[in-house]
Amino acid sequence: MAGYEIEERLRAAGARTIAGVDEVGRGAWAGPLMVCAAVTDLSEPPSLPRRKRPVLLTDSKLLTAVHREAFAELLPSWLLGHGIGVATAQEIDELGMTEALRRAAVRAIEALPERPDMILLDGGHDFLGRPWAVRTEVKADQRSVSVAAASVIAKVARDRHMAELAESDPALAAYGFADSAGYPSPRHQAALEESGPTAHHRLSWSYLDDLPRWRHLKRHRDPLAGEGQLSLI
Repeated sequence: MAGYEIEERLRAAGARTIAGVDEVGRGAWAGPLMVCAAVTDLSEPPSLPRRKRPVLLTDSKLLTAVHREAFAELLPSWLLGHGIGVATAQEIDELGMTEALRRAAVRAIEALPERPDMILLDGGHDFLGRPWAVRTEVKADQRSVSVAAASVIAKVARDRHMAELAESDPALAAYGFADSAGYPSPRHQAALEESGPTAHHRLSWSYLDDLPRWRHLKRHRDPLAGEGQLSLI
C-alpha cells in the first residue's frame, strides 16, 4: 500500500504542490513512452471493494489488469490534477531514451493545471534536471500515493493505446500489441521475424541485431553529431 510519508516530508520542508511522476514503456520494442504526473491533496486515496479486504492503491505492476483499469476510472476525478506526456518511437530513436524520457516528463508536468513546487520521481536518477525542483526516491511507486497514481494512469493509458493500434490495423494484430503492449514476447518476436518492424517500432533497439532479414533497418546515433543525427548502418 502506498502512503504519504514522502509527500509529508516534502510538505514539511516547504513544498506546497507535489507532483508524483512515473513512466511506462521504457523497455518496449514498439510503441511510445508515456509519462504521467499526478497531484493529490493528501487525502485518503480511493480503494476497490473486495470480499475479504479492499484493494489498495500501489505500483501498477503489483495490481492486476482488472484492478488497474478500475483505479484508472476512479483516480482522475479524485486527483487535484494529472497530465500525460508522450515520446514517440521516432523520438526515442532520434534522441535516445534519457532525453525522450525527459521530454515526455516535461510534457506531462506542463499539462498539469498548476506548476508544482516539487517533482517526486520513482528511482534514484533525476532525468529532469533544471529548472525543476526534483526529489528522487527508490520504489516511490510503492511508497508514494502520488507516484502510484501516476504509474497506474500511465500504464492503463499506454496499454489502451497499444490495443487500439492493433484494432485499427489488422496487420498489427499479428504482433500481439493488445496483449504485450509492444514489449518482448514470443508472438512479437515471431511477427518481427516474419514481417519486420512496423512504423511503431523502435529502430535503434538491439532486438534488430537478432533479426538477420531486418538488421539493415537498424538506426544508429552518431555520438559526435549531437541530438537528432541518425544513420542506417
